[in-house]
Formats: sequence, structure tokens, C-alpha cells
Amino acid sequence: MLNIGDKAPDFSLPDENGKVVSLNDYAGKWLVVYFYPKDDTPGCTKEACDFTDNRSEFAGLNAEVVGISRDDADAHQKFIAKYDLNVTLLSDPDHAVHEAYGAWGTKINYGKEIVGVIRSTFIISPDGEIAALWKKVSVRVKRKSGEVKHADKVKEKLAELQA
Repeated sequence: MLNIGDKAPDFSLPDENGKVVSLNDYAGKWLVVYFYPKDDTPGCTKEACDFTDNRSEFAGLNAEVVGISRDDADAHQKFIAKYDLNVTLLSDPDHAVHEAYGAWGTKINYGKEIVGVIRSTFIISPDGEIAALWKKVSVRVKRKSGEVKHADKVKEKLAELQA
């Protein structure tokens, strides 16, 4: 289990175009890494669109956003094209990086215990440490005051960390 202050586990994974992307590629920048179950499913689509909608604000905070799932590059390309996404999507088919970040394990899904992706998000500092993390993410939470988007909470935390 990763904690705030831990060194972020290294990764090298192919993106939607087959180009290998590594954690080291983001050295000196803030990085938001989110793990999600599957391209083009309702919750994952909302999450990817919410991060896309906030992309310029993340860029203004010197941060990149990367989504990681088990889907292959072809699925990622279709997902990006269908929703006009502008976040980098990486493929982790053997879920090794998911496991390194604690985003793979036993969970309850529709009342059944299964092993799979645990929707999680991490903010990695410019020096490669875990600066914030969310486990068992709810993409959107309905409150009396309105709907709260996870991507907005991540953006707010990132701004707070830089203040």
C-alpha cells in the first residue's frame, strides 16, 4: 500500500499510439495518474471526460494527466476519438503497474467479491513522490449542493499542494 511521501513506483507502458511512456518522462512536473477499469464504460467515460474538461487548468498547474487501464492501444484510440479526449492513456494488460500502485485487488462489484481494477488516483510530485492519493474513487458524488466531480477534487488538491 502506497502512502503520501512514498517514492512513486516506476513504470514504462505503451500509450494509445504504441509509444512507451515512463514515469521519468514527467520528472520535474506534477503528474496525475488515474487507474480505471475499462474504456468506453459509463463511469470511465465520465472520469476521462472530466479530466479532459479540466486539462487546461491542470496544464496551468504544471501537471500532466495520465489514465491507465488494461485496454490495448486500439481500444484507447477508439475511446479518445469517440469522446475527443486529450489525456494520455496507457495500457497495462498484465496489471503489473496497477498492482505496484495498489490499484488491483479484491473488491465488491454488484454484491459479488471479485478481483480487478480498484479505481484509484495519485498525484505525483515533481520529485517523484506520492503527494496525494484516492483509493476506491467515486467518479461523481451527488450531494445536496450538487454533483461533485472527482477530477475537480484532484485539481483542487493539486492547487493546494502548490500553494
